[in-house]
Amino acid sequence: MRLLVTGGSGFLGGYVLAEAARRGHSCVALARSPSAARTVTARGATPLAGDLDDGAALGGLFAGAGCDALVNLASLGFGHAAAIVRAAAGSGLDRAVFVSTTAVTTALPASSKAVRLAAEHDIRSSGLSWTIVRPTMIYGAAGDRNLSRLLALVARARRAPVPPVLPVPGGGRRLQQPVHVADVAAAVLAAAERPQTAGRCYDVAGPEPMSFADLLRATAGAVGCGVYLLPVPLAPVVALTRCYERISRRPRIRAEQWQRLAEDKAFPIDAAIRDLDYAPRPFAEGIRAEAAALGLTSGSPAGPSFPPGSPPPAPAMPPSRPSRGEVVRCIVRNPRAPVLG
Repeated sequence: MRLLVTGGSGFLGGYVLAEAARRGHSCVALARSPSAARTVTARGATPLAGDLDDGAALGGLFAGAGCDALVNLASLGFGHAAAIVRAAAGSGLDRAVFVSTTAVTTALPASSKAVRLAAEHDIRSSGLSWTIVRPTMIYGAAGDRNLSRLLALVARARRAPVPPVLPVPGGGRRLQQPVHVADVAAAVLAAAERPQTAGRCYDVAGPEPMSFADLLRATAGAVGCGVYLLPVPLAPVVALTRCYERISRRPRIRAEQWQRLAEDKAFPIDAAIRDLDYAPRPFAEGIRAEAAALGLTSGSPAGPSFPPGSPPPAPAMPPSRPSRGEVVRCIVRNPRAPVLG
C-alpha cells in the first residue's frame, strides 16, 4: 500500500514510517520545510513539499501524491482537520486514519479539547472511510516529552547517599496507562491495513492502568534508583502555577497539567485487541528498554531500588518536608521537568 503521511517528521512519525517500511508499504510524507524533508527522507519516505497551514493547496498535493490511504499523525489540536478532510475527500483519497488523543475525555475545560473534539466531528461527518486512533500518554524513546526527561532527572540523582525525594502533587493515587510509541505505530498501521476498522474509534493504551506513584517508582527503578515520594496538596500547586503562568512569557508548565493528575486516565483496549491484534508491552518492560536506549542503565553505581507499589525503608535521617512554595518553585524553574498527564 502507498500511504500519504502527515506528521512524518515528528516523534510518532519516525516509528510509523519505520513500521510501514517493515510491513512493505511505501510512504509519501508531507514536509513543510527542507529540514522536515531531510528527516522523512532519512526515515525512508518520499518527501512532499507542503504546509497544513496552506489548506487551499492541500487538495492538489493530495491528488498528485497517488496514494491509497491517508495516515494523519499531525496533531488535531491546531485546527487543520477540516482542511485535511476536504483535501482527502476532494482528491478521491477515501481511506484515512487519524491519530487523536484520549485527552479529549478530560473533564477540564481545556481549549485544546474543544479543538480536537471539533476535529473528530469533522472526521466523523466527512464521508471518508475513516478510523480514529486515540493513544494515551506516549513514551518509549528520547523526545517523548514525558518519561525520557523523568528518567534523566532520576538518573542524575542516583549517586546521592539517600534516595531522592520527588514531590507528588495530589499524592499519586490516580491512574495512568502510558503506551509505548512502537505499540501506537503498530496500531496505526494495522488500522490503515484493515478496511473493517472504518467508522470506528480505538483507545490505544498500555496493557493495564497503574497509579501515578507506581509509574514514578517503576521509572526510577528502570535506572536503578529508589525514590521517596512526598505527597503534597494539589490545590496550592495549581494556584501557584497559575500565578507563574501570568507572569511568565513562556511558562514551562501549566496549571492544567497538574489538574489532570486528579483524573484517572485509564481506558479499555478490548476493541483494539480484537480488531487490530493490539498487544502492548508491559510498562516495566518498555521503560527499562527506554532507559537502556538512553544509556541510563550503566555507568554510575545505582542507588537502591524498591518494587513498584511498596514504600522504601525510612532513612536514618529523614529529609525535611519542603514548603508548598518550595515545591512549586522547584518544579516550575526546572526546564527539564517532565510534562506528565
